[in-house]
Amino acid sequence: MPHTPVWFMRQAGRSLPEYRKVREGTTMLEACTRPELVAEITLQPVRRYGVDAAIFFSDIVLPLKAIGVDLDIVPGVGPVMAEPVRRREQVDAIGVLTPDDVGYITEAIGLLTAELGGTPLIGFAGAPFTLASYLVEGGPSKNHEHTKALMYSDEHVWHALMSTLADISAAYLRVQVDAGASAVQLFDSWVGALSASDYQRYVMPHSQRILASLAETGVPRIHFGVNTGELLPLMRDAGADVVGVDYRLSLSDAATRVGDGVALQGNLDPAVIFSSPDAVRTRVDAVLDSASGLPGHVFNLGHGVLPTSDPEVLAAVVRQVHERTQH
Repeated sequence: MPHTPVWFMRQAGRSLPEYRKVREGTTMLEACTRPELVAEITLQPVRRYGVDAAIFFSDIVLPLKAIGVDLDIVPGVGPVMAEPVRRREQVDAIGVLTPDDVGYITEAIGLLTAELGGTPLIGFAGAPFTLASYLVEGGPSKNHEHTKALMYSDEHVWHALMSTLADISAAYLRVQVDAGASAVQLFDSWVGALSASDYQRYVMPHSQRILASLAETGVPRIHFGVNTGELLPLMRDAGADVVGVDYRLSLSDAATRVGDGVALQGNLDPAVIFSSPDAVRTRVDAVLDSASGLPGHVFNLGHGVLPTSDPEVLAAVVRQVHERTQH
C-alpha cells in the first residue's frame, strides 16, 4: 500500500446520518440479520471517508443470540441478558455455533466482497472475557464484580464458560473468513479490567486458541482491548499479527512493550475529533510520529468512533494520514 492504511473502529454506525436513516424503525439485532442492510451500512463509511478497509457491521453478542441465548441490545445501555449465567448447568446449556445459524452473515459478506472490489473487509468477534462479562453480569458493568467473583471462586465453571465462548467466537470468525473476509479482529473490550497475571491464567489460553484456529487461513489477525497497556505483551503472545493499542499509551511505548514481529494499530483518542482543526492535525501528526520506524502500522482510533463525531473531521483525518505517509 502506498500509504499508512486507515480505518476506524465503529466507523459504520451512529455518527453517520446515512446510517441513522437506513436504521430507522429497525432494532440493532434485526439490522444485523438483514444481509442487504448489513452490506449497505458496512459500505457507507468506505464511501464517506475513503478508508482503506471496511469493518463488517454486526455486534459481538450476535452469535450468542443466534444460538438461542436470551438477550437484547437495549438502546443507551448495551447487551442485556434475560438471566445472568453463573452456574455450571447454565454454561452447559449454551449451544455451539454452526454456519447455518448465521447464514445471513455469509450472504452479507458475499454481497460486500462483490461491491468492495480490492478494499479489504475486516470480520470480527468478541473475545471470551468480554462476552463472559456480559453473560455473567447480565449486562454492561463498570467493575465486573460478578465476573471476577466467578473467575476467582470457581475456576472449573469459569474455564468451561470461557472454552464454550472460545468455540463460538472461533466458529463465528471462521464463517466470516470462509465467506470472504480479508482479516479479522478479536475485540476484548473489557479485559483491561484484569491484571497481567489474571489475564495469563484465566483468559489468555482461550483467546490464544481462537487466534490459533485461524492461523491456517493466512488472514491477518488483530487483537484489541481497552486499557490494556499492561497486557500488550501477552496479547501479542496470544497469537496476534497486529496488536491494537488504545489511546492511553503512545505507539512508541507500546512498541517497546510488544517487541518486534507484529504491527501496531491505533491510536488517536476518539475525543480529539471534537477539537479544533489545528489540534486534530497536530494530534494525528503525533500518532504518526510515534509510529515512525514501526515494522507495521495501521492508523485507527484508540477506541470506537463516538456517536456525535463530525464525519467531515474523520474524512479529513483519513486525507491527512494518506497525504503525510504517501511514498
